[in-house]
Amino acid sequence: MVPGREQPNPAAHPRTLPHWVWALPPVLVLALVFLYPLALVVQQSFSPDTGGTSLSPYRTVFASDAFRDALGTTVWLAVGATVGCLVLGFFLALVISFVPFPGGKAVAKFIDVFLSFPSFLITLALLFIYGTVGMANGVWTGATGAHSGPFQFLTTPWGVLLAEITYFTPFVMRPLLAAFSQLDTSQLEVASSLGAGPARIVRRVILPEALPALAAGGSLVLVMCLNEFGIVLFTGAKGVNTLPMLVYSKAILESDYPAACVVAVVNVAISVGLYSIYRVVSRRVGA
Repeated sequence: MVPGREQPNPAAHPRTLPHWVWALPPVLVLALVFLYPLALVVQQSFSPDTGGTSLSPYRTVFASDAFRDALGTTVWLAVGATVGCLVLGFFLALVISFVPFPGGKAVAKFIDVFLSFPSFLITLALLFIYGTVGMANGVWTGATGAHSGPFQFLTTPWGVLLAEITYFTPFVMRPLLAAFSQLDTSQLEVASSLGAGPARIVRRVILPEALPALAAGGSLVLVMCLNEFGIVLFTGAKGVNTLPMLVYSKAILESDYPAACVVAVVNVAISVGLYSIYRVVSRRVGA
């Protein structure tokens, strides 16, 4: 002991826990509520009703016309809805951010509220308007005396596409509105003073700044459309069979749980693959 120097007290400086200890609780919760059920689904997909472990459920499902039809319908609906949401969302966000009109801030706030709506609620609203006994057909039959109205598209793939675009467009608008709020308006003023028209300003100034937000919103919409179930179910589109609907029909209607798990595994694999591609591309472009 050195005279006149206070010795450190070990009790005054307790040892801190390693950082990985704090990660254990959320990892355990994630494993319990997500990874374990997912592992059971994967295990069931390799367990035919005859017993044992086999690839026969995969061979049976992949060879069926219902699976190929559901896969093609799911992909084209997801891609079509994503493109529609990107175009419509970019236009609406552009108007809200750069075109002054009364109530613009209220509309922007409503977008946040719209994101909390369940998908079936938007579908029901469309059914009230364009359904077989909806308002549009009611006005038509009342004015013409016909037995039925001309609006019968909600039970077709185009009706599902319209419902998905209506519901998912705000998911593209929200990141776009955030990106536009950070855009330096002096760039727009300089471009306008140099004689650039509105279309050129949008193409040369606004669109490059909006590309990361468009990529983020579009990727989110694409993955959500691939897994959408409520919209297809509530539109009553009997001829529209998607992968989530095939999981439902195999598990609930046919009690074919191995086949349902196979379709679910394929759906998860597509979603995770698309997300991985998005992450790789976003890192390379610096988004």
